[in-house]
Amino acid sequence: MAIEKTLVLIKPDGRKRRITGLAIDKLEATGLELVAARVVRVTEKLAQEHYKEHAAQPFFNAIVRYLAGETHAIEHGRLLAMVWEGEDAIAAVRRAAGATDPEKAAPGTIRGCFGRKCAGLMENVVHASSNPSDAAREIALWFSPSDIA
Repeated sequence: MAIEKTLVLIKPDGRKRRITGLAIDKLEATGLELVAARVVRVTEKLAQEHYKEHAAQPFFNAIVRYLAGETHAIEHGRLLAMVWEGEDAIAAVRRAAGATDPEKAAPGTIRGCFGRKCAGLMENVVHASSNPSDAAREIALWFSPSDIA
């Protein structure tokens, strides 16, 4: 087992619905340590860079707009970006987050409790890095090394 860092984003819909603290409670229950956090106003360019591995997918523009807060009257796409650290942090956070599709997420997970589908768009509240290379790239996109305690 390895000590890892991973990125978690509480997306604009989660902030708008005021469930940020509830999601953090579930992350803290994993035993991981929060080592960086900041509220970010997401631009379309930042959202495109974050999701660049999906650029060829038909859903790319929709997820960029969602992360930038341009859907469902979520104004000014502010999200909470966080870095969590600990033993097998990537897997631990992904277990706490639940399946990407809220309808398939286990009860008690962040997405199982708070995710929803609204007007055909999946609002799954959080982003969680999927593997060590994605985590490293994503953390560097949202934080500088001096931001991480």
